[in-house]
Amino acid sequence: MDKSTAKQNSKLILFLFVGVKIVLQYLVVNSVYDLQRDEYLHLDQAQHLAWGFHSVPPITSVISWIILQLGNGVFWVKFFPALFGALTIVVVWKTVESLKGSLFACILTATTLLLSVLVRINILYQPNSLDILSWTLIYFTLIRFIQTNHQKWLYWMAVSFALGFLNKYNITFCAFGVLLALPLTSQRRLFANPHFYYAGILAFVLIAPNLVWQYQNDFPVFSHMKELAETQLVHVKRMSFVKEQFFYFIGSLPILIAAFISFFAFPAFKPYRLFFWAFVFTLAIFIFLKAKAYYAIGLYPILFAFGAIYLSQLLLSGWKFYLRYLLFAIMLFFFYVMVKIFMPIFSPEKYVEAAKQKLPFSEHTWEDGKKYPISQDFADMLGWKELASKVDSIYEKLPNKNSVFILCDNYGQAGAINYYTKYKALKADAFIPDYVKWLNLDRDIETVIRIKTASNTDFERDHRLFRSVMVVDKINNQFARENGTQIILLSQPNVDIDSLLRKERAAGNLQ
Repeated sequence: MDKSTAKQNSKLILFLFVGVKIVLQYLVVNSVYDLQRDEYLHLDQAQHLAWGFHSVPPITSVISWIILQLGNGVFWVKFFPALFGALTIVVVWKTVESLKGSLFACILTATTLLLSVLVRINILYQPNSLDILSWTLIYFTLIRFIQTNHQKWLYWMAVSFALGFLNKYNITFCAFGVLLALPLTSQRRLFANPHFYYAGILAFVLIAPNLVWQYQNDFPVFSHMKELAETQLVHVKRMSFVKEQFFYFIGSLPILIAAFISFFAFPAFKPYRLFFWAFVFTLAIFIFLKAKAYYAIGLYPILFAFGAIYLSQLLLSGWKFYLRYLLFAIMLFFFYVMVKIFMPIFSPEKYVEAAKQKLPFSEHTWEDGKKYPISQDFADMLGWKELASKVDSIYEKLPNKNSVFILCDNYGQAGAINYYTKYKALKADAFIPDYVKWLNLDRDIETVIRIKTASNTDFERDHRLFRSVMVVDKINNQFARENGTQIILLSQPNVDIDSLLRKERAAGNLQ
């Protein structure tokens, strides 16, 4: 086979992997589930483009705007994380080719990523999918610089970092890991390269608008991090973080182990030992900070390129050649297990039944540190259409729709109502970041449709402001995290509601 034919075959196989990856992401989600809580917030951000938001940088809102222009359908919501997962496969494939790996090494690497935790990550429209792609791009551009010594790769690395930073601040840990690893390897020469610093300046210029926005808004990123630490990370156990790293790519552990060995046993990979130490330092930082386990997933895709190439050399001939088939069989087996346990392919009833039978992995730890029979993500994908439909039915019966204010307890409720409502004029709000900035209070408010979580049983303020307080309906999906969320109709106000809300927002009391 000549080089031209081999190259065409390689492109065709890569194209097939990309197609399978994108299609697979649609097949592993049961139609009984709605979108996930966070996705509604991100989709609402399309209506309020800015250089930053309380919980995320601006890139997500730009993608949401594109989704909005495409019709805002679920297909497009699911498409972009699937696309970023597919592009991660493409970048790692190109990494293998740049390292002179064989077609088998390319296929092994692509299969590793296809049949991995990335399938779970890529079902949700969150910054995580693009975050992992950004980590992989940074590592790829660094590899290309080491190979070619062309300064352009330093600037592409800066662009990759800026893209990642404007998507999710988690990318800074990738940079810290690389910077700490450089002095331990021959690549320390980068510190003497002026283009390394020029690239740093380019990255700073690209992320500067978001930094300015953070400054103008009193750095909400720090308050968000504090909120995460107090409500979620406080429940994270360091040993649990370590254990989950093994489960993420459990079917591909032989390839991952081969990658670590290759940096020291394979002479051709000696210039790339930087990536071993970057992995060690970055993982150590995450463990020290008690980070969520999935924050570290961006470390792995590039490592599989090295492991696949090393194994392809070890399993080149003789009886060892047939171990290649065993590698694929192991990955397929564990992927099958992972899909059955960790993907939303079954109904909630089936997962609850598995928990009753105390089957393996049938208990799930939520952010509050407690055990539940269904994954928190799955519970966060239920009840939203029901909520929006019931709000619509109440809204359509109200006489003066222009004076209706819909107030929710959280962004999931507000975003879901805004996404599923059949009324263009209907808009739900919440007194939380970022919604508090989007409030439109320049109107007379006579009626409030109040959405309260089941645990919010304080009606004192409602009775003080309105003569009529009536619980009209609630979410009845027992498997939803929002189960029991109340829909309350507040009418006949005792005060000028819109003026009161404007005063409270000006005083900062709404948050």
